[in-house]
Amino acid sequence: MGGADTIEKIRKRIRACDYLATAQLFLQDNFLLERPLEFHDINPRLLGHWGTCHGINVAYANLKNHFKDDVDFTLVVGPGHGFPALQANLFIDGELKRFEPGLTLNEKGIRYLCRNFSWPDGFPSHASPLTPGVITEGGELGYALANAYGLVLGHPEKTVAVLIGDGELETATALDSLNLKNLLTGAKNGRVLPILHLNGYKISAPTIYARKSERELNELIRGFGFTPVLIDGEETEKFQELLNAEIEAPFYILKTEKGFGGPNRFQMSHQIPLKNPKTDEKELKALESWLRSYNFAELFDKVKGFRW
Repeated sequence: MGGADTIEKIRKRIRACDYLATAQLFLQDNFLLERPLEFHDINPRLLGHWGTCHGINVAYANLKNHFKDDVDFTLVVGPGHGFPALQANLFIDGELKRFEPGLTLNEKGIRYLCRNFSWPDGFPSHASPLTPGVITEGGELGYALANAYGLVLGHPEKTVAVLIGDGELETATALDSLNLKNLLTGAKNGRVLPILHLNGYKISAPTIYARKSERELNELIRGFGFTPVLIDGEETEKFQELLNAEIEAPFYILKTEKGFGGPNRFQMSHQIPLKNPKTDEKELKALESWLRSYNFAELFDKVKGFRW
């Protein structure tokens, strides 16, 4: 499970990725906040999705720690519209530098990452096959669980965790894919670990599964042959304990608050929670306060890189 140092490293990684996700969405300069934000620091066109990013970072950091020594582990991310989070994690792990030499783990790399996000000839706003390891477009929700089972088919050595948005689970494709649990068990296939990202909203409407009682949701999951396991995303130590626990056919329910850490939460955080920070002084100050809340200077040295 790891001690206090390990838990703190996981939390620092989540903070760093939350910061980098936000910086990609908003900034074209002053990426380390070495001076107060000004209007010219903000991207001229704001495009992307913030609301699901924190939950992706929570799942990624905890799973990365737990499976760090397992070369046969894969994470499938269903909510590909939360691409700034996925790209932040791939950046920190050095995966992107293998394909894009400009993405070095220093100040220049962060500048390159943010300036090229959602930019012509740069990086897309959603996950796409241009990204290492991505096989579908980020907006095509519903296929993640089926893809995860496909990855373990005939590969007993593989473990695949799959993050499924709670809005995504409302699609017929995702819901029907739960039946694969009963079709693909056995010694010839690997293991799939579904993780429902229960943050309460799809776009601006409440999700069905977030409005079910805990008992109703658990019974639905049990009906497909899984053991429901509830995780509070902010309880890192408990998350690690549950990943280490011996549970038959676990189906993790990861609860986070949509848009956690940002100025507008819940349904208002789905895309860009601050619409006019390039022209509105109040929104600019709100963005600066949001970015500074992560205390990125504690996590990153502009020469030596990340501090954990």
